[in-house]
Amino acid sequence: MTLAIRARARLSLTLGASTLALLAFQTPAHAAAGSDTANVIEELVVTAQKKEESIQDVPIAVSAFSQDALQKQKIDGGPNLVLAIPNVNFSKGNFTGYNFQIRGVGSKLVAGSGDAGTGIHLNNAPLTANNLFETEFYDVERVEVLRGPQGTLYGRNATGGVVNMITNKPVDHFEANARMELGNYGEEKFRGMINVPIGDQLALRVAGSTLRRDGYGKNIVTGNDADNRDLYGVRATLAWTPTDRFKASLMYDRFAEDDNRSRIGKQYCTKDTGPSSVGGASFSGVSAIATIEKGFFSQGCKATSLYSSDALGTVNSQATLGGLFGTLTGLQTGDAYAGKMQDQNVRNIESTFDPIYRAHTDIWELNLEWDVTDALKLTSLTSTSRNDIYTRQDYNRYTPSTTFNTTPNAVNAFAAAVGGSAVYNAIYAALFPSGVVSDAQNGAYNRFTTSDISAGSSKQWSQEVRLQSNFDGPWNFNVGAIALDFKSTGDYYVMFNTGTAYYQLNNYLKTGNANCTSGSSCVAIDTSQDPNRSGHNYYDAYSPYHLQSNALFGELYWRMADNFKWTLGLRYTDDDKHIESHTVTLGTTGSGVSSITNQHVEFKETTGRFGFDWKPDLGFTDSTMVYAFYSRGYKAGGVNSPCTNTGGVICGKPTFDPEFVNSFEIGTKNALLGGSLILNGSVFYYDYTGYQVSKIVNRASTNENIDARIKGVELESIWSPTHALRFNTSIGYLDTEITSGSSVDTFDRTQGDTSLVVVKSSAASNCVVSTTAAAAAVAYANATNNPFAILGLCSGSFGTASDGVAVNLKGKELPNAPHWTTSVGAQYTRDFGNGWDAVARADYYRQSETFARIYNSEADRIRGWQNVNLTLTFANRAKGWTLEGFVKNATDEQVITDTYLTDDSSGLYRNAFYNEPRTYGVAVTKSW
Repeated sequence: MTLAIRARARLSLTLGASTLALLAFQTPAHAAAGSDTANVIEELVVTAQKKEESIQDVPIAVSAFSQDALQKQKIDGGPNLVLAIPNVNFSKGNFTGYNFQIRGVGSKLVAGSGDAGTGIHLNNAPLTANNLFETEFYDVERVEVLRGPQGTLYGRNATGGVVNMITNKPVDHFEANARMELGNYGEEKFRGMINVPIGDQLALRVAGSTLRRDGYGKNIVTGNDADNRDLYGVRATLAWTPTDRFKASLMYDRFAEDDNRSRIGKQYCTKDTGPSSVGGASFSGVSAIATIEKGFFSQGCKATSLYSSDALGTVNSQATLGGLFGTLTGLQTGDAYAGKMQDQNVRNIESTFDPIYRAHTDIWELNLEWDVTDALKLTSLTSTSRNDIYTRQDYNRYTPSTTFNTTPNAVNAFAAAVGGSAVYNAIYAALFPSGVVSDAQNGAYNRFTTSDISAGSSKQWSQEVRLQSNFDGPWNFNVGAIALDFKSTGDYYVMFNTGTAYYQLNNYLKTGNANCTSGSSCVAIDTSQDPNRSGHNYYDAYSPYHLQSNALFGELYWRMADNFKWTLGLRYTDDDKHIESHTVTLGTTGSGVSSITNQHVEFKETTGRFGFDWKPDLGFTDSTMVYAFYSRGYKAGGVNSPCTNTGGVICGKPTFDPEFVNSFEIGTKNALLGGSLILNGSVFYYDYTGYQVSKIVNRASTNENIDARIKGVELESIWSPTHALRFNTSIGYLDTEITSGSSVDTFDRTQGDTSLVVVKSSAASNCVVSTTAAAAAVAYANATNNPFAILGLCSGSFGTASDGVAVNLKGKELPNAPHWTTSVGAQYTRDFGNGWDAVARADYYRQSETFARIYNSEADRIRGWQNVNLTLTFANRAKGWTLEGFVKNATDEQVITDTYLTDDSSGLYRNAFYNEPRTYGVAVTKSW
């Protein structure tokens, strides 16, 4: 599933210390001469308001990083931005997306029609599908991160903020560079650029980057590296400047990756072996029956801390849908992973096959700028992109401790139907010789084998037109319109050989053909290794999506006095979403995808911002800006994935609502001590309504809306006491609270109520019943020697079944919103003469603990973590040589950045996501 993303530009406060940190890296030309102003911090130019301005003049909380700053701070790609920006959190997601969260606002939803809280832009053009967490920054002019809701100027709307990467443009003279980096884990990284003028009006700039490295761990089954990298990016930009009033640029950008990147990290599970009895009723005296009965009261994994000693255990397969099929067919007796613990090295996996990760993106952008008059500029930005991704890996990433039965377990669901055990044993032996199941998707194995595929493709086109004024008088404006068309098609497959075996048995008994591929009386078995949607022997979530978004926007500026300006911004957005919804066909007769149910939702909203910026002459500062803004951000709602109501399982609404952030912010930006000290700060309050958050219920993503409020403070400073020495500090504080809402926690459905018990349904989902009803079902199963009778509890056969006890969410914290984020950096420059100098830099980052989910249970708690990066750079700019040594994550912290809780029918394990281990290396760059 590809998670959508949008964008905006908005208010806030402060510049970023890290922001300036990179500015700090850009030493003014006169500084080398040792003048009195040698330690003045040079300000970076940004386009946070869709026009070029000094970052200290922008009344928005924006951090910006030049290529030099990115390199010195070892911010190689999107995930590393978290180390330098206050109140930001980042983690990969379970499928092929990620959550870039700013001030507690991000993307905690799973929906093909969902939007991200942080908009991603390339040269101001929005990228709904993008490679922020995969690609590396190269040959960029700067990377800007705007914090806060963007409800006026940028792309689409974004409730959290915007990341905008500005690439270097062609210049009118020849220049080139080449960089080679070698590091541990066999890293080989190459970057290069060449800029060639073509006559007086044309110039071409071509840049590229490649990365290859070994894995951070091993696949202990295949013996190969796990999670390696093999990727590249290339970008070509052609600029045309026929007159002083008109310029155009055409850019092509390509990213491609083909390697064994692991989409997710380790699976966390404290095994739930099931209770010893239920409501005073003991399980059957027949061991084979008792084993099955006990398994039906297991939820697979217990809700324990991620840091408990047994957290890297294995799921009780009896609590999974695949395990249920293994039990029904007699293939598996008990838990397939009984007694097994995982390798405690979180970088290692134990997978039947190595992960497969293939991605590529092609982007075209055409930017036209025409100075209609000296005071009016017309801009047209056209962008088109195509994104394709295919990922495949072992579903659990560890292998069973037991094998399938060569002769079926005597307690099964088929023997009685075919005339007894002898007949069934013969059929079983013919279909599964020596217990081997021939499953085209997973291969022929005599053990429980599962895998999944997350894949998709998308196309996007956008057109933006803006007209900006630069009048001498008090009034100015920036108005425009944007149209965006986005289409995506994706599949999420889960393939398990016990399911295939179950359907093969049923097919054989009905038609005499186990692997029938079509027909109304059998479950089609896909015989392709790569599933093609024809089979009904696997789970496939498939819902093509079409977004059409149109908006009119504008900002009006009134300079009431030379040092006081009012800003009013408004935006009208129309988001039209069409979903071709297909129900999951797992286990249904026939072949191919289900019939189409076209779903349509439309959202029309007006957003914007209003406020002022004031530049008083305070005397004790060199320059000061004070600003205060109200802004409103909006993120469209969407359609939940199809869900089937079964006994005890309550599906959510078919759609989910939009979310809104009403932001109130006051900030100040200051230069002091002759420009050698930058000191910025802001205070903000968010009224956050309709926060979109998902949970997985009955193999479907259910997105819910709740309300919250967020309060925060950000302080940032850069101080250069001498030309040689620079310090930067960035501190963010967040206080988040859910103000209303309730939800059933699928990980803890009973909430400690001993009069209730969790039990499996016939679809392997969970429901909650009274212990009295559960005891009655166990007694009946014992009396009839039929453990499968317990599966009727969720359908109400023994009393009322429910979804569970709802948790009152009021007072809980928002997930992935640490109270404190702190970064500190120090940089020292030493001049050796003859054009050589050395720059030593150290950066420290720390964030406090947070929670992975809205329920804030101990199982959701993620510990705080820290990171140290070190670089030492020798450079002779006159000769074009730079030599660098670096260490990232110098203390080798092993950090969980987030987790994803899976469905009941998968056993409620948690997939964890990690930072990178300690890496180090050297690099050499030559410039011409």
